Amino acid sequence: MSIRNLDALFSPDTIALIGASNRPGSVGAVLARNLFEAGFAGPILTVNPNERAIRSSLNYHTVSELPLVPDLAIIATPPDSVPELIRELGERGCRAAVVITAGFGEGERADGKALKQAMLEAAKPYLMRIVGPNCLGILLPHRGINASFAHIMPQKGDIAFVTQSGAVATSILDWASARGIGFSHVVSLGSMSDVDFGDMLDYLALDPETRSILIYMEAVTEARKFLSAARMASRNKPVVVVKAGRSDAGAKAALSHTGALAGSDAVYEAAFRRAGMLRVNTLDELFQAAGTLATGIRVKGDRLAILTNGGGAGVLAVDELAERRGHLAELSDTTIKRLDALLPKAWSHANPVDILGDAPGHRYAGALEALLDERGADAILVMNCPAAVADSLDAAQSVVEALGERRPAVLTCWLGERAPADARQLFAAKCIPTYQTPEQAIGAFSHLSDYWRNQQALMETPPAVSDDIIIEKANAEAIIDSVLEDGRSVLTEPEAAAILSAYGIPTVAAIAVKTPEEASEAAEQLGFPVVVKILSRDISHKSDVGGVQLNLASPAAVTQAATDMLAAVRRVVPEARVDGFNVQPMIRRSGAYELILGVAEDSVFGPIILFGQGGTAAEIIGDRVIGLPPLNPLLAKEMIRTTRISRLLKGYRDRPAADLEAITLTLIKLSQLVCDLDRVAELDINPLLADASGVVALDARIVVRDAHDQRRPLAIRPYPQQLEHVIETRNGQRYALRPIRPEDEGALLDMLRSSSPADVRLRFFAAIQSVDHAFAARLTQIDYDREMAFVAMAPDKQEIVGVVRLSADPDKEKAEFAIMVRSDMKGTGLGYRLMQQLLDYARDSGILQLYADILRENHAMRQMADEFGFVTQPVKEDTDTVTVVLNL
Repeated sequence: MSIRNLDALFSPDTIALIGASNRPGSVGAVLARNLFEAGFAGPILTVNPNERAIRSSLNYHTVSELPLVPDLAIIATPPDSVPELIRELGERGCRAAVVITAGFGEGERADGKALKQAMLEAAKPYLMRIVGPNCLGILLPHRGINASFAHIMPQKGDIAFVTQSGAVATSILDWASARGIGFSHVVSLGSMSDVDFGDMLDYLALDPETRSILIYMEAVTEARKFLSAARMASRNKPVVVVKAGRSDAGAKAALSHTGALAGSDAVYEAAFRRAGMLRVNTLDELFQAAGTLATGIRVKGDRLAILTNGGGAGVLAVDELAERRGHLAELSDTTIKRLDALLPKAWSHANPVDILGDAPGHRYAGALEALLDERGADAILVMNCPAAVADSLDAAQSVVEALGERRPAVLTCWLGERAPADARQLFAAKCIPTYQTPEQAIGAFSHLSDYWRNQQALMETPPAVSDDIIIEKANAEAIIDSVLEDGRSVLTEPEAAAILSAYGIPTVAAIAVKTPEEASEAAEQLGFPVVVKILSRDISHKSDVGGVQLNLASPAAVTQAATDMLAAVRRVVPEARVDGFNVQPMIRRSGAYELILGVAEDSVFGPIILFGQGGTAAEIIGDRVIGLPPLNPLLAKEMIRTTRISRLLKGYRDRPAADLEAITLTLIKLSQLVCDLDRVAELDINPLLADASGVVALDARIVVRDAHDQRRPLAIRPYPQQLEHVIETRNGQRYALRPIRPEDEGALLDMLRSSSPADVRLRFFAAIQSVDHAFAARLTQIDYDREMAFVAMAPDKQEIVGVVRLSADPDKEKAEFAIMVRSDMKGTGLGYRLMQQLLDYARDSGILQLYADILRENHAMRQMADEFGFVTQPVKEDTDTVTVVLNL
């Protein structure tokens, strides 16, 4: 499920409290007090078999006695009673419940798990939504609802806070109350038996009372639903998350470096980044980030200019900026000259701009005006240290006056406690972000720049991947079939190299042999020097058992090395089956970098991809980043940029830069391998040598699974290539039809420009003078899960001539559709054929109803809808649109 019936949860007309009590200090009594005193305008009905009244309100002994059907029920009764109560409430027509009670499987207790399942089964026939169990409850200040046992009711505000922990919720409520921070929603999800983070993000993304969403998270349940909802929400408003709990237990049994290196927290980091969310480390940072983003200021980079009256404070800010990998802005000559004309001779003449301790307000204003025109700065931090010879409030007022009605990326930091109090109030009143310490201010700037970077990655249009890449999926599948038929799960190195080659990843030529003598002959065939490796289906890490010899320069050296290798392996792992040796030319690339690329499976998010610094010390160095497939060129480059070795890959001193395009392409090929070959459980390429001439995989390790051992699905649905096909219109014209891709942005814009303004208005309900990137990205960057858009391409041309689109609700039961054909293609039957395609797809996807709003004057579209059986809904005569509906 997703947002179905969440309206009953967050906008109920009637509330029932099951387990209300008059016993002082009990949960039932606290819940009753909070509900009755919060200001809810509707009826509150209480149920307790032993009470006549609760807080002077008539009490009912059973659910069946309730005179009204509650939209929302709050349950605080013993766990054994909950499933039956849910069934009774469902029968009465109740649509949502908050289960406060614990004892439903916390700590992996089997009896509790059985109770939880019984509760869910009882709710299922009535589509009841359940928050909890084992939760604090929900608080909705705008509705006057405090359905919780929290000690305080928050103020009204525009921040939604969603948490798994009730204790964290009460702490945050206390923290926020002292600072005058208000909320639209505070929701404690508890055990998340039903309503989870994905559901909440779907609901809050469209909630008009919520401007930003804060999350305290311990775990995600359904990864694909969560990421789909998170990406949707992040496009609409800031989503900030703090993640608690780190575990590497799932990696202990991994056979590959990647499996061992890919701790679950690193995967969560990748998921948050991919969804455009901002991750912070502490609860304090959570609200600092929310407050900063809520001011509406945004940055477009990580270059900071610092304006201060204290050199020491400026140095502290610079240190923190470097720690967070931000950059000091370089001031232009023009800016330096302007500041020279304004400031005393003793000013710093550099960034930070130290305007000296006696700086009056007009000095702040002049310097700030100069920095606002500095194109090399993405943001400005204005700092003030209290001094006897200058007025902190005067400085603050000058900053406010200099900004006027503008809202550039300016942050303030007035240090101290008493002296800056009035200045901070002034900044808060003007919605100018202000902080108490340099570290807090730099942290806020870091949040802004990280948020900008994540949003860029979420919205940026990737370049098209070259069509020259040849993938031989069938060859790779045949190798896996052979390995599994042999009763193995670990591929030999030649088999692993063959799979990489099938996906266009360069590997080293190799000859597999049986004996030391054959190894010597193979070495002569390849040319010296060579590398000899043990070939064994039972040995994963060859170098750990003496199974690798490098730089062998003669036949005798090869024979001796192979003989010694056999002895060493039999001594260390006598049970291992030895199939022979793998002989390869010794690759000498002076100045090449050793990288590691890998694939593993996360217990929550499914397949993941790893990139970082490779070699035998890869685990010790720990320089790696996790990404979620599928990857495009932008995502692959961002993964590379995140690592420390990326700075070396750009070249330094006399060492040339590595071929970053070749590294990027290798990551994309590996991503395609992950999407295609679901039987690959683990994969390592270590090392992948990279230099100016390209890349080559020196060693590879692959672990496969049986087809019956299904992997977790990809957290992000990849491009559905299987939906590509050719369609034919009634007049015999053929078109290539395929799902839309992000790189189609340019072609889609060309189609809109080639269409008449009248046709564009009929499609988008308004005259569109120009389409910006954000609008075009929203049309082309879809997740293929809830949304689908098919483009019709003109024969032998890369031109889009028609688009049909479907956008399903989060429950995937109802979907809105839209269709447009380029003006010069109208009347050819293309629109009719596109509509047929959409109906086929909707039925195959299990969607139950299609609908669309159509302008009254769009007679052609209304006629086509009639032909396909759509029914026009009754509407008022004075409306510009009609709604057509088709039940599938």
